[in-house]
Amino acid sequence: MTVDLLLGLQWGDEGKGKIVDVLTSKYDIIARFQGGPNAGHTLEFDGIKHVLRTIPSGIFHKNSINIIGNGVVIDPVVFIKEIEGLEKFNIDIYNKLLISRKAHLILPTHRLLDAASEAAKGKAKIGSTLKGIGPTYMDKTGRNGIRVGDIELADFEERYRSLANKHEEMIKFYDVAIQYNLSELEKEFFDAVKELKKLTFIDSEEYLHQAQKSGKSILCEGAQGSLLDVDFGTYPFVTSSNTTAAGACTGLGIAPNKIKEVFGIFKAYTTRVGSGPFPTEDFGDAGDTMAKVGNEFGSVTGRQRRCGWLDLVALKYAIRVNGVTQLMMMKGDVLSGFETLKVCTSYQYNGQAIDHLPYTIEPENVTPVYTEFKGWKADLTGMSSYDQLPTELKEYIDFIEKEVEVPITIVSVGPDRKQTIKK
Repeated sequence: MTVDLLLGLQWGDEGKGKIVDVLTSKYDIIARFQGGPNAGHTLEFDGIKHVLRTIPSGIFHKNSINIIGNGVVIDPVVFIKEIEGLEKFNIDIYNKLLISRKAHLILPTHRLLDAASEAAKGKAKIGSTLKGIGPTYMDKTGRNGIRVGDIELADFEERYRSLANKHEEMIKFYDVAIQYNLSELEKEFFDAVKELKKLTFIDSEEYLHQAQKSGKSILCEGAQGSLLDVDFGTYPFVTSSNTTAAGACTGLGIAPNKIKEVFGIFKAYTTRVGSGPFPTEDFGDAGDTMAKVGNEFGSVTGRQRRCGWLDLVALKYAIRVNGVTQLMMMKGDVLSGFETLKVCTSYQYNGQAIDHLPYTIEPENVTPVYTEFKGWKADLTGMSSYDQLPTELKEYIDFIEKEVEVPITIVSVGPDRKQTIKK
């Protein structure tokens, strides 16, 4: 029996979907433990690019069962469209995909609340993707939410109506102009719920307990990144769930002492979407090049990502909080062609040198301190073994490993599942 965990160590978009896809063949069950459909996991193989929003990244492997855990929030409309997009690939969705009854539902009015709340903030907006995720988690913690299991109850529509009416009153409170046709949105929602009922709902904590007892191997898959964790991220510019390792336990009902390996995914540089502090952001040619070569645009939102140098202060923080045992470095190929690379190894924080992530990393308080490295010219995308990598890249990797005290076991040199080098 094995329970391993895979998560992102930066502000999301690290390439988790690809690595889950690469690792899936080793596991019987892939289980998503938190987040909503704002997180797009991109997988690329056989010349086709796939973007998954809610469905776990193991769905393309014939022998894996995929579970959407109780920590996830599900928009039925988005979810059914995602399933429809997979139909042409002959995937046995109805036997391979299971949904926790305790997962919460995103209602149409959650999306409207999200839009009204963000509009009311004006210049102070946090960069919400407006998918209704924040309001859904607020209802969850406020004990007002509607869960997948409620769909099976006779009074589901009454429960829905009660909460939707409450949301409409809240929307009025924000006093902002947002245009919507709720009856139209609700028709789409209830049509999607009918389709959702065709899938198998499970008591996921019991299912996973029995799976562990019978010796099944499980990979827990996170969304977003550790620096977006509602507790440990750059609050308030965070998501509404626990993206760190602890979230796998609460989002699936798996005990902490059952987790063995914690795979931490990070890019060879750093990116961030939306608002919030970003100490190593590069506003010049380097950042532009990273964005262009790395195709740094959100797989779901299409938003351009802000780019900058690798931040080892933030990376070490994420490694410690998560108890990472193995690192996987993504997009090493994007840094090919730079004469000089920079890595942030400490901060000047209010006039003092520190090497840990402080309470606030706003630019008025933090200045990154860099170590420079010689770059490499070689095109990495066709390389298949660690020995082929340029010496400069190996030195870059060695330095990171020594600083963070965790081995890098995989280096990704392109988007395809085949462009993955094991160290």
